[in-house]
Amino acid sequence: MSKRPVTAITFDLWDTVIVDDSEEPRRKELGLPPKPVERRDLVHAFLNKHEPISREEVDLAYNVTDAAFRKVWHDQHFTWSVRERLSVLLNGLGRELPEPEFAELIELHENMELRHRPDLVQNFGPILEELHKNYKLGVISDTIFSPGTALRELLKGEDLLKHFDAFIFSDEAGCSKPHPGVFEKAAEALGVEIPHIVHVGDREHNDVGGPHAVGARAIFTTVIKDRGYEDSKADAICHDYKDLPAIVAKLDQR
Repeated sequence: MSKRPVTAITFDLWDTVIVDDSEEPRRKELGLPPKPVERRDLVHAFLNKHEPISREEVDLAYNVTDAAFRKVWHDQHFTWSVRERLSVLLNGLGRELPEPEFAELIELHENMELRHRPDLVQNFGPILEELHKNYKLGVISDTIFSPGTALRELLKGEDLLKHFDAFIFSDEAGCSKPHPGVFEKAAEALGVEIPHIVHVGDREHNDVGGPHAVGARAIFTTVIKDRGYEDSKADAICHDYKDLPAIVAKLDQR
């Protein structure tokens, strides 16, 4: 087997770098509902301005749309934009909104995480800075409600944006993990060959199976959430990001 140096490292974001739903306790302290409830509140309020509609109807339509989104995401490896998602919801209700109001509703969904920001992994900047001395760094992340523009802002707010050379977000790429396209786009953007990429993430199917299918390597992380590393087929396991430079160095077969 030929030696494969590591020339680039890509990172998942949610529950790899960003702690999903970590802002919910702060929202509760401020008297705000959980994000799923606020999203339904918004749709109900916007529609009610034009014609009365029951909250039960809105909840049912939102739940069905969420289920359809997950089906497309998991089976077709595609994530609808918030505009597409809300269009499906309104079509199901047989309702429309004037474009300025619809655009406002979309913005309120897309930037919800920016108004009350989730936590990011603590002291991650120095780790990225150390890695960046030897490797190109990229992000490969699926976008659910927060698009790539919002995720860039989250990274910028923690002074992490500067450490990355490329960003592959599913709403911009037209496909989501584990589709080969996202890893191909990452390789192209980083100017490296796929076999020389190591991807770091917390989900076996997306973040290990995905890169393995295209010939890249994978590090399974439990730093934020342990999704069962004992059964992982990853090339390495990372429990603490302080160990990540050494883990990558071991994989770097120069």
